[in-house]
Amino acid sequence: MSAAQQPATGTLDEPRDPRIDRPWPALWSLVLGFFMILVDSTIVTIATPALMRSLDADVTSVVWVTSAYLLAYATPLLVTGRLGDRFGPKHVYLAGLALFTASSLACGLAPSIEVLIVARVAQGLGAALMTPQTMAVITRTFAPDRRGAALGLWGGIAGLATLVGPLVGGLLIDSVGWSWIFFINVPVGVLGFLLVVRTVPRLPLSGHRFDLLGVVLSSAGMLALVFGVQEAGRSGPGLLGLVAVGVVLLAAFVRWQARTRGEPLLPLSLFRDRSFTLGCIAISAVGFAITAQGVPLFLYLQTARGLGTTESALLLLPMAILAGVLSPLVGRALQGRDVKLFAAFGIASVAGALAWYAAWMQPGVDVLWLLLPSALLGVGNAFMWGPISVTTTRNLPLSAAGAGAGVYNAMRQVGAVIGSASIAALMTARLTAELGMAPTAEQEGGTGGLPEQLVAPFAAAMGQSMLLPAAVLLVAIVAALCFAPPKAPERRSAAAPAQGAVADD
Repeated sequence: MSAAQQPATGTLDEPRDPRIDRPWPALWSLVLGFFMILVDSTIVTIATPALMRSLDADVTSVVWVTSAYLLAYATPLLVTGRLGDRFGPKHVYLAGLALFTASSLACGLAPSIEVLIVARVAQGLGAALMTPQTMAVITRTFAPDRRGAALGLWGGIAGLATLVGPLVGGLLIDSVGWSWIFFINVPVGVLGFLLVVRTVPRLPLSGHRFDLLGVVLSSAGMLALVFGVQEAGRSGPGLLGLVAVGVVLLAAFVRWQARTRGEPLLPLSLFRDRSFTLGCIAISAVGFAITAQGVPLFLYLQTARGLGTTESALLLLPMAILAGVLSPLVGRALQGRDVKLFAAFGIASVAGALAWYAAWMQPGVDVLWLLLPSALLGVGNAFMWGPISVTTTRNLPLSAAGAGAGVYNAMRQVGAVIGSASIAALMTARLTAELGMAPTAEQEGGTGGLPEQLVAPFAAAMGQSMLLPAAVLLVAIVAALCFAPPKAPERRSAAAPAQGAVADD
């Protein structure tokens, strides 16, 4: 028996977990929780008017319900990926799922917008513990020549979840109230916990030290950047100095990672792989766009056009159906292929759909015509998420699976949280420009309706805001077209542990 299969004491034999050879049940169990946490990244967007009315909050405060979640989700991802390598992905995932489920209950019971934001922070921390473990288990249990289909499924689920969130949220809000967009996580979380305990195998561990200075620099930098971007639109340009502080702190973090003699929180060596670097750029732009597009769209539908929550959500039905049907098919087609054209086509389709929405977000356009860009959005998402994740992680060594998954997911969430902050600032600026004054809570949608003379300028402001996420996706298209072609397929065992590793019990 090799040293890699010995327990931590080195005195007892640790048998190889037979579940390693049956990775699909483990993947499906992990995907259930992964789907749930990504749904919660976007589910609040359709609840914006309901939360404004129920909790007496303005639109920027409600956007913080999403931003707080995304910020707490993004900031620790570099650490939580390493925690999975150190303590076992199964254990870290279960801890995160327990925290996420408990904080979901707290969100549903929140009596004020402030309490809801705090509970969403706890939710985000739970999600941060869970997410890297999902990708790391795929990388470490599926052989390289079978990993494409698994990562295609993982990417497809990611895309579907972020888009299904508003649809599920709309149905719940109109039927049982906004609290249930959080309460629904409790039974799903309990079921997911039991399935992971039963199906996810023990995997080899490796010792890691944690870069505390890196944690402080990256966390403080992200907080300053996001808070400055989001609040600048409401509080004035004075907060742009805070944005500059955030940029400086993040630059200092990168410099520290390059110079530290210990184990860096962000292994810069990962970026020597061209596709990993470009994939991280692409996924951050995608995270930005997908998060940003929902708020102006649903404010337009519910405030300017007077649609109910469920009616607004049903306009996304073509997207959900097409993304759900096409994502598994695209995932199976990825194995062993150069996926740059898949990814570029998908991203371009999403950008086109958002620009299409922007052009048709006018008072005189029949809302049923918006089913067409919704369908294009579904096609684009089916072709976008899987190819990006496959290409980005294709060449990662097993020993860096946790770190690579942490970086990749951190980049996606960094894009998402900046997208959430940026769209709030842009909407405020465009509403001020179109209405000729700073918007009141009623004009932002707090009462669910508008005086007739304000409908056209409000719709124009929301349509103009939709152009921002469409433009950001141009960066992702260029990155995808520059992906490196795949190397010759390997056929080594995916679960082979690193020398000197110990088993996760």
